[in-house]
Amino acid sequence: MARIVMKFGGTSVADLDRIRNVARRVKAEVDAGHEVAVVVSAMAGVTNQLVGYCQSLSPLFDAREYDAVVATGEQVTAGLTAIALQELGQEARSWQGWQIAIETDGQHGKARIEGIEGDELIERMKIGQVPVIAGFQGIGPDNRVTTLGRGGSDTSAVAVAAAIKADRCDIYTDVDGIYTTDPRIVPGAKKLSKIAYEEMLELASVGAKVLQTRSVELAMKERVRVQVLSSFSDEPGTLVVDEDEVVEQEIVAGIAYSRDEAKLTVRRVPDRPGIAAAVFGPLADASINVDMIVQNVSADGTTDMTFTVGKTDFARAKQVLENARAEIGYAEITADQNVAKISVVGVGMRSHAGVAGTMFKTLAERGINIQVITTSEIKVSVLVAAEYTELAVRALHTAYQLDA
Repeated sequence: MARIVMKFGGTSVADLDRIRNVARRVKAEVDAGHEVAVVVSAMAGVTNQLVGYCQSLSPLFDAREYDAVVATGEQVTAGLTAIALQELGQEARSWQGWQIAIETDGQHGKARIEGIEGDELIERMKIGQVPVIAGFQGIGPDNRVTTLGRGGSDTSAVAVAAAIKADRCDIYTDVDGIYTTDPRIVPGAKKLSKIAYEEMLELASVGAKVLQTRSVELAMKERVRVQVLSSFSDEPGTLVVDEDEVVEQEIVAGIAYSRDEAKLTVRRVPDRPGIAAAVFGPLADASINVDMIVQNVSADGTTDMTFTVGKTDFARAKQVLENARAEIGYAEITADQNVAKISVVGVGMRSHAGVAGTMFKTLAERGINIQVITTSEIKVSVLVAAEYTELAVRALHTAYQLDA
């Protein structure tokens, strides 16, 4: 007997027929002798609709009331899933985030989980009841509902799995696992049977949409085994596990891309101590995350600083820098939203030379100019013009011999 958390995303619970399908899957696991807790997202499209209501009423809405509104999507799904399970003869009960309680900090709209009391859930599972938990939400220190940011139900599921000491957290989506790249771009992409936490974290952070970054962070920290699989087939999925569990470790695990980047260049900045803090400090104060950074020093004692931010933060970042122009002393800002970040990820890079060289040579052979480069121990990312995204991904996938 195993203790399993089963998480179902929006497409898996998009309508009543799919909710019935979820209930059948859950009951099959219970009938096999397992203890099961379920975490659900809102039905597909519902969260966007609720967000739209808030934005239509007020562009500068109260984040606390926003959370109160958007959290209702998961609450509806949890109740409907519990009803569907009961209809199959399976005892079940829905739980909202505050009832467990999933305790978070007070950052409404992007709260972080600080603790979960799992004893009550464990007792319910021991007597054969299935807890159906509304994902994406918790309760803040002000005793108000908080939400965890888009994709936060994955984080809810992993956090619940850690709290109840689950053997595994199964994330059911509309794909049947984690691939070496997006199969819509590269039909020959291979499905991975296992991938290391570190690789999945890097892939999620640089554009892979299968798992939310914070959920992988939490899984790695708490050593929760995560399985990604499809709600619509019985195909085996992909396990996200410790690196030492991955027997046949490839040099490169996958190629990811993101079109959500925008590039800003602050030109002719005085080259003096503290100038980087003057540029990036105001952005940090405005809660704007900066990703790729490159600095070019000129002979005349000035420097150009190029960096990327998320497209959703682009206009705000530009405004922050314009407000700080007197303090920074730059000549001008140039901007480009027509860019894409391409990343090569693999723990095998730690022990193999030449991975970055292969990337640069492959892109050069296709006539693709590299604008910015960043690296980590297991990742190389480059910024290129957006129109080359698919060509770059296909070429690199072949170059690293990842084609099926």
